[in-house]
Amino acid sequence: MSGTPGRPLSAELSEQLLSVAVEILAEEGWGRLNSDRVAARARAGKAGIYRRWPTMSALARHAVSRFRLVDQPEDTGSIRGDVAVLVEGWRRPLSREECAVASLVGAARHDEELRAGLDAALVHPLAAAVAVIGERAQARGEGVPEDRLALLRSVLEAFLWQRFTTAGGDGAIPAERLDRLVDDVLMPLVSAPEREAAAV
Repeated sequence: MSGTPGRPLSAELSEQLLSVAVEILAEEGWGRLNSDRVAARARAGKAGIYRRWPTMSALARHAVSRFRLVDQPEDTGSIRGDVAVLVEGWRRPLSREECAVASLVGAARHDEELRAGLDAALVHPLAAAVAVIGERAQARGEGVPEDRLALLRSVLEAFLWQRFTTAGGDGAIPAERLDRLVDDVLMPLVSAPEREAAAV
């Protein structure tokens, strides 16, 4: 059966509905995502939406959880280089996918489905990327304690949320400011143990 005669519950229709959901989130925000708007844009029946996702939160979670908004950085040969590559994309305005995710940040504080979508799209990939940076540093003899990597991960996540939620901007961080962020904020987090040991 289908929500509308002639529209089977196909994978193609599911992809279309997910794409429409991302468009609405990116262009208009979470507050405008509802079954009427999704159905109208997708030219589908609402029943077909609810057979796949019982709530709009479930639809939004599925739509954004397929994104991976943090890539593992290439191996530059140094922890500073790896961190700089990790944040390189912050120089650019938010992408369509990032705008969709950004629209959910506020509501996700009170909605477990939305939070799970943000975790899949951003939090977990970020944690994986930081872990890779730590493993490379360890292999080079620049081992960073786990508590310092956790702190680096937390600060990077905080800056990401700020980038997504700053009012009136497109999320782009000027190159000079980004360089200062790497050198004055992020690198001291992972180099602090050396300074502390030297001071003892």
